[in-house]
Amino acid sequence: MTRFTRRILGAALGVALGTAAAGSTVAADTLTVASKIDTEGALLGSMMVQALESAGYEVENKVQLGPTNIVRSAILAGEIDLYPEYTGNGAFFTKTADDPVWKDADAGYEKIKQMDLEQNDLVWLPPANANNTWAIAVRGDTARELGLKTMGDFGKWVKEGGQVKLAGSAEFVESAAALPSFQQAYDFTLNQDQLLVLSGGNTAATIRAAAEKTSGTNAAMVYGTDGAIAAADLVVMDDPKGVQMVYEPAPVVRKEVLDADPKIAEVLNPIFAALDRETLQTLNGKIQVDGLPPKQVARDWLESKNLLGKSN
Repeated sequence: MTRFTRRILGAALGVALGTAAAGSTVAADTLTVASKIDTEGALLGSMMVQALESAGYEVENKVQLGPTNIVRSAILAGEIDLYPEYTGNGAFFTKTADDPVWKDADAGYEKIKQMDLEQNDLVWLPPANANNTWAIAVRGDTARELGLKTMGDFGKWVKEGGQVKLAGSAEFVESAAALPSFQQAYDFTLNQDQLLVLSGGNTAATIRAAAEKTSGTNAAMVYGTDGAIAAADLVVMDDPKGVQMVYEPAPVVRKEVLDADPKIAEVLNPIFAALDRETLQTLNGKIQVDGLPPKQVARDWLESKNLLGKSN
């Protein structure tokens, strides 16, 4: 997933999806489920589609509809009924990006939940405990050898003269909200010799650099649930000080639809409750690294958790 996919909130574009509405019996009515175009969007959207179908709903599948602005505009216009969104994007939906509340998982969720309900008649169901935000990951062999688990551990390693070399994009290295904020919060400094700055913002490139030890690299800029993390045997450093905004995925449903059939929440809540960062890393990896279709990965996981076949 890229920063663009999650954050670009440009002008609304027309999306011809037809009419979709939910009904309590779902015999004649259809739920229109969409998602963003990225890997994790396809995965989560496929989970929602399959779980709802398995519960007896007729679903119009609009998974991978487009980037954030397209999907957000579609649900506001009533052209889709539900989709997975990230809590941190509430900062941009509400134009309050400077509010520190977005760095607190529970507080950020409660803020966007309340504001979207009051202003847009949208309901945010409970999010997964999986933060897909900017992070630093260390090679697994190094992390295990040195016992590195948190950014505090990472900062101490740097300060004590550890042989650290981090691969990151120019934006990550230079943006005050990214590496500099980590350095300030955890009291460490990486000099130019300890950085491998790669063009673009593609985390696949930074992960590959750390996995292959390019120019001595042993750490990488990542997003928390990147699919290549597990495959590359990298360990994400936890951020206990909440330096970054929290991006936890949650189903967003039009209130009219959920009021007509509250059982939709009963189908979706157990799915997101069962997801965590490591699970999403693994599932995204099956798509990004192993090349499996999102629909298959979603179904296999749902079946393994006994989350299909629940009738409403």
